[in-house]
Amino acid sequence: MAINKRYYRTVFLGVAALGVLVWAAVEQFGITWQEVGSLFLGAVLVVMVVVAAAALGALVWVSLRRRLNRDRRED
Repeated sequence: MAINKRYYRTVFLGVAALGVLVWAAVEQFGITWQEVGSLFLGAVLVVMVVVAAAALGALVWVSLRRRLNRDRRED
């Protein structure tokens, strides 16, 4: 699968926009790098919790489907 130049340009522009956002927060609004780091860590932790909750939900879903299909076959 060939990745065209538009993909690389889009990724670059997204990363550059994020960099400008962080720079603006630090320079223009006086947010310290420690605060930026703690906010980043908090965002990573929230994403990990959401992923864990989704995995748990998927596990429950699959186990319920297997249980229901097993019960139908026994009837």
